[in-house]
Amino acid sequence: MTVEEPNDGPVVRDRRRIDPETGELRAPGEGAAADQPTEAGAEPAVSSKELAAAEALAAERLEQLQRVQAEYVNYRRRVERDREAVRENAVASVLGELLGVLDDIGRARDHGDLTGAFRSVAESLEAVTAKLGLVRYGEVGDEFDPTVHEALMHEYSDEVSVPTCTQVLMPGYRYGERIIRAARVAVAEPTEALPEPPDADRTEAASEPDTEASSEAGDATDND
Repeated sequence: MTVEEPNDGPVVRDRRRIDPETGELRAPGEGAAADQPTEAGAEPAVSSKELAAAEALAAERLEQLQRVQAEYVNYRRRVERDREAVRENAVASVLGELLGVLDDIGRARDHGDLTGAFRSVAESLEAVTAKLGLVRYGEVGDEFDPTVHEALMHEYSDEVSVPTCTQVLMPGYRYGERIIRAARVAVAEPTEALPEPPDADRTEAASEPDTEASSEAGDATDND
């Protein structure tokens, strides 16, 4: 029995789609692909169950990755929000410490003492605080708002129809949506809102003379 020697020479595979002998178009799978022997140890075809399990595992890993990415995005937003809040608190604290200096500048301006180098320094300081976001508010004639005004004086007037600021004793300052100091004002309310004395009716009744008692007393005197 003759044992065939393994062929170590080059292997030529015919990959032509036209059969050189018949001249016809080869069907898919014919030729080299059909003649190619199955190599030993080749992986078998993947079953549908294995493919479904692989797809399920891939979908699970994708969902986990998306969840981790969403958590990371939320974490970054939270860190940025906290960083911005810390910055705003720091700026508001510094601006709050400068309110006394700004009040002195305002009083000096009202008295005509804001001149020379002091004026330049004062205007520079006001410009810096305004650039940082500090806003001054509170004017005579503003409608009184207890959320942004602090009433130090109160009166009634016929010249107003709603509670109105008639004097600004100290201006208010806000930074963004935060009130650093409420405006301290004098408030006038409409005269119609003036409360009536609680014992007014009793006082009027007591002040009227009792005519019946007086007439009875007079009749008794005449009879005597």
